[in-house]
Amino acid sequence: MAVKELNAIVGEITFLTPETMILRVIPENWEIPDYSPGQFAVLGLPGSSPRIDISDAEEDPPAADKYLMRSYSIASSSKDKDYLEFYISLVRSGTLTPRLFCLKRGDKIFMRPKISGMFTLDQIPADSNLILMGTGTGVAPYMSMIRTFIKPGDSRNFTVVHGARHSWDLGYNSELSTLNNMLNHFHYIPSITRPDEEITEWAGNKGYLQDLWKQGVADADWDTPATPDNTHIFLCGNPSMVEEMTTILAADGYAEHKKKEPGQVHLERYW
Repeated sequence: MAVKELNAIVGEITFLTPETMILRVIPENWEIPDYSPGQFAVLGLPGSSPRIDISDAEEDPPAADKYLMRSYSIASSSKDKDYLEFYISLVRSGTLTPRLFCLKRGDKIFMRPKISGMFTLDQIPADSNLILMGTGTGVAPYMSMIRTFIKPGDSRNFTVVHGARHSWDLGYNSELSTLNNMLNHFHYIPSITRPDEEITEWAGNKGYLQDLWKQGVADADWDTPATPDNTHIFLCGNPSMVEEMTTILAADGYAEHKKKEPGQVHLERYW
């Protein structure tokens, strides 16, 4: 397959806000390979593609035939091979996302058939509790994990802690809230950092994920507290959050997972 080929089709686009969207991409005349939840795929468009009006003007526009490509974590279940779903935030000064936000259903797009990434549950013990902490679109890989693995009757705790500026920036809020209400072992903890800007009063958690961890919110509903012996923690999103949480967790006895030094803290820096 030629690299510079629009080999996929936009199946569905849902705009959560003017600057965040859920994008489903369907391969054209090829099959999605097996992959592990938490991995990413590469999307691309040629430089000739239009940009959304609210984006910044390009000072140095790319060549019309140059492909602009970037990796995005997959949010759909690995059991569903009809499409891949992505949760994407607009970067007004970026090269690719302003073009992605101009797409419509049925438009052509490039999607690299190879799926990559080590931010997965493959090496996690089946009985280990999981705390998945993410900011903004950093919740995307967790959606793939949840949609693939969550089922009634699990004994381990499965907690998602999602932070954003505003309530309307909490993508997948409805789906995660439903799971929280349906399953005893699943816990969803959303938090916002700008409650004063809400249209109606926000009654949920407020503050950064680092603060929630220090307050013991992440495992508050568990029968036994989280420890390095019984829990693995995933961090995805804002690099500042990832770095600060890594330091905080180290002080609590959690080690960063490395290829030659297995640990309980798994990192994915989003930008």
